[in-house]
Amino acid sequence: PRPGERNGVDYHFLEEDDFAAKREAGEFIECFEVFGKGHWYGTLASEVHPKLEKGDWVVLEIDVKGALAVIGKHPEAITVFIGPDSVEELERRLRGRETEEEAAIQRRLAQAREELAAADQYQHYVINDDLDRAVGEVCEILSDSNHP
Repeated sequence: PRPGERNGVDYHFLEEDDFAAKREAGEFIECFEVFGKGHWYGTLASEVHPKLEKGDWVVLEIDVKGALAVIGKHPEAITVFIGPDSVEELERRLRGRETEEEAAIQRRLAQAREELAAADQYQHYVINDDLDRAVGEVCEILSDSNHP
């Protein structure tokens, strides 16, 4: 957990062996190791399916690998790629934060280029250049859909 994050509120933080057991049992809709450092992230089906069965919306904020896994299991999912208007703008934002070393910035930019190359696999693309406008566009996409 990052400072201020609470188990069961922000995320479910699992011990490594518990996560592995749930992964092996197929309890995740999607899960992947990120950054190759033993950091696993995933979406538990037990957190999603009951809400869908009630007719509620479930919004997943996940990376491209996770989204492609979800699409494989739930082809009816509405997919929205939210990205910068350019890699250059993303780099400007990352550098402006002044929170990461150069190697980390380069890793993030490389990953962003890979993810941007997969954006055409999503149904919608929203440019996150203005938060209020981007949120409005996502809300419009959802309200125009036939779900739930």
